[in-house]
Formats: sequence, C-alpha cells, structure tokens
Amino acid sequence: MDTSTIVILDFGSQYTQLIARRIREFNVFSVVLPCTTPLDQVKALNPKGVILSGGPCSVYDPDSPAADPAVLAMGLPVLGICYGLQFITHHLGGKVESAAQREYGHAEVAIVAETPLFSGLPSEINVWMSHGDHAVALPEGFELTARTPTAVAGIANEGKKIYAVQFHPEVAHTRQGMELLRNFALDICGATADWTPEHFIQTTVERVRAQVGEGHAICGLSGGVDSSVAAVLVAKAIGDRLTCIFVNNGVLRKDEFAKVQKTMTEQLGLNVVGVDASERFLAKLAGVTDPEQKRKAIGGEFIAVFDDEAKKIFEAEKAGGEEIAWLVQGTLYPDVIESSSVKGPSQTIKSHHNVGGLPADMKLKLIEPLRDLFKDEVRRIGRDLGMPEEIIERQPFPGPGLAVRILGEVTAERVAILQEADEIVVAEIKAAGLYRKVWQSFAVLLPVKSVGVMGDQRTYANTCVIRAVESEDGMTADWAPLPYELLRKISSRIVSEVRGINRVVYDITSKPPGTIEWE
Repeated sequence: MDTSTIVILDFGSQYTQLIARRIREFNVFSVVLPCTTPLDQVKALNPKGVILSGGPCSVYDPDSPAADPAVLAMGLPVLGICYGLQFITHHLGGKVESAAQREYGHAEVAIVAETPLFSGLPSEINVWMSHGDHAVALPEGFELTARTPTAVAGIANEGKKIYAVQFHPEVAHTRQGMELLRNFALDICGATADWTPEHFIQTTVERVRAQVGEGHAICGLSGGVDSSVAAVLVAKAIGDRLTCIFVNNGVLRKDEFAKVQKTMTEQLGLNVVGVDASERFLAKLAGVTDPEQKRKAIGGEFIAVFDDEAKKIFEAEKAGGEEIAWLVQGTLYPDVIESSSVKGPSQTIKSHHNVGGLPADMKLKLIEPLRDLFKDEVRRIGRDLGMPEEIIERQPFPGPGLAVRILGEVTAERVAILQEADEIVVAEIKAAGLYRKVWQSFAVLLPVKSVGVMGDQRTYANTCVIRAVESEDGMTADWAPLPYELLRKISSRIVSEVRGINRVVYDITSKPPGTIEWE
C-alpha cells in the first residue's frame, strides 16, 4: 500500500474498531489484524507504527492471547492500550498482577513525566479505565509517565519508542484521547495524512480497472449507500460494462423494489436489472427461526439468484465475444470484522451475507471496493463522487432485510405486517427532523402476542418493537432518547393502522451489550 499505515493488533477488546476509526480521523490508514498475525505479515504492510489493543484476559493466564513478542523489537513505534500495556510489561521483564480493586469507568490520571505521547495535554486528564490487572514492576529501560492514585497509568521507553497507557484513549469518555492518538500517529510514527477520499477514489478506480480488464461485472445492488457507492465507483472504472442486479428477496421495505430501480437508473445513471425472486427466498425461509440459518439461507439464495441472472447476461454477452467474470459487493470493514474472528480469542458475533455463504464453486470473482471502509467513510466517498444526499444519508439496512427484524419464522403475512409498521416509524422519524440525527430507526416484529382492547373488543395480536440508535460507525451504539410525543405518535399510528399489532414497545439497549439489529 502506498499510504501511511498504522497496524492495530487485536487482543479481543470491544473497543478495537474504535482505535482504527480514530486513527483514520487523522486521514491516516489503519488496519486491524488478529494479535496472532505472523510477524512477516505485519511487516509486509510496511507500517509506520503498531498499536496493541485492550483485551479481556490476563497476561499470566496460560491461554491468554499473545502476539509475537518480536513485534516489540521491529524498531517501529509501539503504543500499548490497557491489555497492550500489560503485554509489553510482561514480555519485556516487568511484572503484572491482579489488582485488589478493579478500575472501571472514569478516573483521574496524573501525568508525571514529559513524553511526546502526552505533548500538549494538561497535567491531569480524565480518562476511561476498564481493567482488573495492573503493572507492579516496569521492564528495564521504562519509566513511569502517568498514574492514578492506585495504579500505573502510563509507561514509556523513549529510546525504543515504546509507549503504553492503562486507560482507553479511543473512547469518547477520555477527553484528551484524540490528542494522545494524534501525537502517536502523526508525531511519533511520522505518518502522512494521505488517506483521503480523493486518494481512495483514484486508487480504487485504477485497481478495479486493472482487475476487470476487458471483462464485465455484475453488482449486487440493494439501494443502500454501501452498494450504491460501490456501483458508482465500479461504473467510474469500467463504464457500461457494469450491470447492476437488484433482487427482490421478499423481505425488502414497503415499495422498495420499484423505488430503488427508479432512483438508480434516473439519478445515478446505472444499468439496473430488477429480479423479483421473493417467492424463492420466502420458500427458503419457511420454517426457519434460527437467525444464523436465516442469514445463510438468504446469502446462499442471493448468490444462486445472481448465478441464474449472470448466466442469462453471460449468454447475451458471449454472443458478442465478451465475458462476465466479476461480482461487485458493498462489503464494509465492520462486516469483515464482525464476521471473522479477527479479535484473537473472541467469538464471531454474527455472520454477514456479504462476507459469508459464497459457494466454493462460484464462477464469479469478487470485487469489494469498500472492504476497508467504515460507514462514515463510505458517505464521504459518496459525496466526493457527487451522489445525491438522499442516497448518501440513507440509514443502514441489513443485507438479510426484514428477515432479521422478524423474530421467529418469516412468512409473507408477517413481512407485510412489519413493512407497514416500519414505514410508519421511518415516516415519523423523518417528519420530526431526526432521520439524519440517528444512525438507524426501524421496527421489529416479535413472535409474542398479547391481549389488548380495541373498539371495546378483546384482541390477541403481535408485539412490535421500535428501535432507534445513535452511533458513529455502527461498531458501538447508544439508544436514542426519542421525544415522548414522537413515540406516542408512532405507537398510536402503528396500533391504529397496522392490522395484526396491538402493542408497541421501545428498545433502550445499547451496543454493547446488545447489537443494533435483533438478530
């Protein structure tokens, strides 16, 4: 890669992706790798520096996650965060012990030594702590740089450019966290701020053009910002040799099939083929209640439908001497992270149809131009491509569609019920001027019925959940405190207008511990 890169080795922290996001806010490219990544693969990226993330384990546990200690001897600047500090201490001859009292939450840290990492920071900073172990003896050559009343909070070996902090500078709760990370990335590592939308567009277009050559590509279009930006990027590279296929999988939002085709052809000038495969998908989902099976069923059928459509287009193109060889998907970095255990010892949260379920014998090769991007970066790219705001600001919609917002079995009847409820939620959020202020807002249909009274008659109908969250990138999220009057209006409309629902509840769970989607 021809841009400055910071490598982040992941030891299982829930905040690792935030580290990557923060570094990119300085226009410096960052990549998250499992802590077990071989050293030669780290070196192959030619990084300017390495960050060791936090993690849930203890360094003295026999099965604790461990990077190759040689990463500390590469001659590159290193920043350890939380578990990263303990890893450095443990492997360079210091001592780590279980603390008598865990530090969790806000803490006041005193900076006790001048260091480039803390340049420009006040002598006392408010930080976010989350650890049960602490360093009790520093490795040779290290000095104490920061502390709380009860624990080591920062250490450094200036000669080796190895720094570490016990707190989490990547979270918003650490007020000077961005300044600290900027000091490390730009000043200590000497990274160049060249990870820009303009650079990304140029290099991506060149790479796709070289990949595809004289071939043709098919794009899996959903109508969301991810696949739309991916399609426009690829079209910029290969022009009319891109055919976009928009599949009605039976679990789209209300009237989505017609709306998306109109928008993509009239506003973006893309070549779009619409395929109504709703009956095929619903047949695959019949009787399926497990969320992972739903995702895999939709992912598998998605590829099968593409294969069928590709054959049709392939035969037409073949007559003209051309071949279709590529499938474009709008896969994002969080999809990759959550679908593979990049977090060292951590478990996969859930699979994503974009990065799983592809058959081994699939004839189409993949193009994933957005694979290294977070959602907000995709929106920046879309704006630089001149795409309309109504597409760029569209809230994320899951690949498996309403299937993962319908808990239990997915049927045509239940899809229709949720479509109506979801349309009311989105319409009222927009009318209140909050659509662009929340990350996602939608309805969920539960496999739960309850007794109600409507028109002096007893009812026994479905329960609907309203979900609205605030987030920067979807990796973490807080529930959105929607106004009571807005919630009242949404609830009243759903119960009055959607036959089959008689109770509406509001989800006030953040991520973590929950996820944004219910499945």
